[in-house]
Amino acid sequence: MAFVFFDLDGTLTNSQEGIINSIIYSLKKLNREIPNEKILKEMIGPPLINGFADILQIPDDELEAAVAFYREYFSEKGLFENQVYAGIIDLLKQLTKENHVLAVATSKPEIFAKKILKHFQLEQYFSTIVGATLDGSQSQKDEILAQAILNTRANKKQSVMIGDRRHDAIGANHNHIPCIGVTWGFGSVEELKENGVYQIANHPNEIWKYIQSI
Repeated sequence: MAFVFFDLDGTLTNSQEGIINSIIYSLKKLNREIPNEKILKEMIGPPLINGFADILQIPDDELEAAVAFYREYFSEKGLFENQVYAGIIDLLKQLTKENHVLAVATSKPEIFAKKILKHFQLEQYFSTIVGATLDGSQSQKDEILAQAILNTRANKKQSVMIGDRRHDAIGANHNHIPCIGVTWGFGSVEELKENGVYQIANHPNEIWKYIQSI
């Protein structure tokens, strides 16, 4: 039996449309210029406030408003401007059938993650869903993953993190479990390898094959 921890955005679902629309909405509310798509896509994966500060260079005194405007759009429309990646449902069904323990560890606020997974009828596959807190007290991937590991009482020697960005690999490394980097999300293969992923998966079937060896 393996303990399998999944990222959400860029791993289970393609959330690009909703996230980018929410960012654009927020920037317009702040009367700021809209950057190109490449920069906007870099916002998918990191904790939201980090993205606004580090990627979009929003000053400290506007960060709270930027996040609030983002969530204003996302909570009503953006979270459902989303779709499940091909092959994911089959993967989850197979892993559940084999009695592996599945969990979600995402930097997205937990309240939104649960709504998205329920909307796409995916929540049934996961023993726990852990995300960021709205007040920012839990926002980094390493602490989110640590909580998911605690919730599932996982054996780290039988555990693996699945994700598409460096934050997933870094969080897994901090918790002393391997990370499989997926190529269908928003990070590059170079980004994943540079941050110590154990293996690269180009299709959900490859994740299943790896887990059989745990």
